[in-house]
Amino acid sequence: MSIRNAEAVWKGTLREGSGTMKLGSGAYEGAYSYASRFEEGPGTNPEELVGAAHAGCYSMFLSALLTKAGFAPTRIHTTAKVHLEAGPTITKIELDTTAEVPGIDKAAFQEHAQAAKKNCPVSKALTGVEIVLTARLANT
Repeated sequence: MSIRNAEAVWKGTLREGSGTMKLGSGAYEGAYSYASRFEEGPGTNPEELVGAAHAGCYSMFLSALLTKAGFAPTRIHTTAKVHLEAGPTITKIELDTTAEVPGIDKAAFQEHAQAAKKNCPVSKALTGVEIVLTARLANT
């Protein structure tokens, strides 16, 4: 269907160096460093971008599943907490979504929410990572 591009430039050593990450579309370019990744320094980090990608993918996929089932969502808000542990290794991603979906019951919503977790393209790409989902309806 499509090929998306991104790039990163790193200058210097791991601890003293710094870099930039840039989306091919030009919609985002930001600095990153050892401090922004492993401490609380300014800038972004790869895990934050993975989280944004996962939250965005999940929300769109859930919308598609709901719409196909005859439930037009008015809003889906998803956050992603990406856990970076020793190694370093991404060990877990916690997705938390709240959706406004007129006319759907809780059981049907949960079924679609779990299917989106399992089948969105970013979830599929991250099969070695534990993905935990909390999903709720805002309209019930």
